[in-house]
Amino acid sequence: MKVIRIKEGKERSLLRRHPWLFESALAKGGGDVGETVRVESGQGEFLAWAAFSPSSKIRARVWSFDEKQRIDAAFFTQRVNAAIRARTRFDIRSDGLRLVHGESDGLPGLIVDRYGDTLVAQFLSAGAERWKDVLADALLAETGLSRLYERSDASARGLEGLPEVSGWLRGEGPTGLVLREHDWRLGLDIAQGHKTGFYLDQRDSRKRFADYAQRLQFQRVLNCYCYTGGFSVAALAGGAAHVTSIDSSGPAIEQARANVALNGFETSRTEFLDADVNASLRRFVEEGRTFDAIVLDPPKFAPTVAHAERAARAYKDINRLAFKILEPGGVLFTYSCSGGISADLFYKIVASAGTDAGVDGYIHERMGGAPDHPMTINFPEGEYLKGLVVMRKG
Repeated sequence: MKVIRIKEGKERSLLRRHPWLFESALAKGGGDVGETVRVESGQGEFLAWAAFSPSSKIRARVWSFDEKQRIDAAFFTQRVNAAIRARTRFDIRSDGLRLVHGESDGLPGLIVDRYGDTLVAQFLSAGAERWKDVLADALLAETGLSRLYERSDASARGLEGLPEVSGWLRGEGPTGLVLREHDWRLGLDIAQGHKTGFYLDQRDSRKRFADYAQRLQFQRVLNCYCYTGGFSVAALAGGAAHVTSIDSSGPAIEQARANVALNGFETSRTEFLDADVNASLRRFVEEGRTFDAIVLDPPKFAPTVAHAERAARAYKDINRLAFKILEPGGVLFTYSCSGGISADLFYKIVASAGTDAGVDGYIHERMGGAPDHPMTINFPEGEYLKGLVVMRKG
């Protein structure tokens, strides 16, 4: 077993059981791509077993802090089983759910979503890649399924020195699927869609939006960055009179239109715009067009803290424009999925946007990802999705 030693004073995060060891903390030692190494303090004391990544700034990701633990096929089977069992304790009203959420489930770099009888996995770290076949077998054995599609085509693979890969890893079949979520159905394509094909992390937020639509009787809803129309369907299911959906992706707009039809809603209650959201918001301000409910669920503006300043300006701008076209008494559901933007910073950005727009509002709720996308005590970075529900005063 190869050994790496860390610099004096750099062991504190590992002693707190945080699973990342950065390049700057490494004193000496190394390993092959994804190889399990023994991590020791400067005095030679055992700290962890970790997967080594010679290309990444996160030079090692911890598998276990137990010196007696063997990192073998049985270890990964047990971790997969524990993650799946945890989901049985969550309140998940859908046949689409996240089964493994990386570090939060003790499997750094592994993301696994289930859509009905199909699994979709992302192997995003050197360690997960090295154990790919073992993990794939464990996932199918523990779920009793036979189909697993790989979507290891995220930019994070490049940071690990790994090529992008996608396609059937086990079994085969159509990639166009339909999942059940709450009282509606949503179509997706696991081969083409973002992430693993869909944003399962917003499941509970979509239900809350439907509840607000029913309670407040929304008349004019604007869904920005609508993707495949999850919030649009939720608004219509809640009884919204009319929903305008905007996205700059033509295929996403077509899927959103199909999802509205799939749930039996009249097309006269919808408008779909294949357009830039920022430009559309500015045009609505100029036209004096207003809405009594707005959803802002943009893509990741800040993947790391280094991008936070530029991203903060982008988040502030879209929120400022949204406040300008939000009716008094109207509701804004606004989100950030950027890991580089903390919850506190996001709340400050939204507050500043309201001030610049000359708008005040009641913060009704603070939102996060669905429970199958957990943040843990030892890994706060798991809280990547932040949201606010703001009702404009007036």
